[in-house]
Amino acid sequence: MTIARNTICLWFDRDAEVAAGFYAETFPDSSVGAVLRAPADYPSGKAGDVLTVEFTVAGIPCIGLNGGPLFKHNEAFSFQIATDNQEETDRYWNAIVGNGGEESVCGWCKDRWGISWQITPRVMTEAMAAGGQEAKRAFEAMLDMKKIDVAAIETARRG
Repeated sequence: MTIARNTICLWFDRDAEVAAGFYAETFPDSSVGAVLRAPADYPSGKAGDVLTVEFTVAGIPCIGLNGGPLFKHNEAFSFQIATDNQEETDRYWNAIVGNGGEESVCGWCKDRWGISWQITPRVMTEAMAAGGQEAKRAFEAMLDMKKIDVAAIETARRG
């Protein structure tokens, strides 16, 4: 077992292993690694319960910690996934929202565990980087969207 030097630790109530499996199935360059279980009973669980799960999401090493219901996720942390086209945007968005998640605005959504995701087509990032009126038009178009509409952003870029 190799332990990454810097790892994102995500707190789950008790579903870290299920979440890690979902991420591994949904995103390329993602996998589930070691699952560490409690060696003995403890105040809020039993021997054999999953304590932590090592996993990778789109190349980012993570640990899922089953820490109980004390802490909840919020938008202060999110994964941002850059997509190449509408098909890829739809696939990720629908996987997250369609698996008990919820839509937000401007390309943001939450999965069923409360973790925030930004599903961001590269065309949006490119428009913002272009600056000027092109960025302004794309930005204003995005403000009316939940899931980003690639064609609408491309149209807004052209004016």
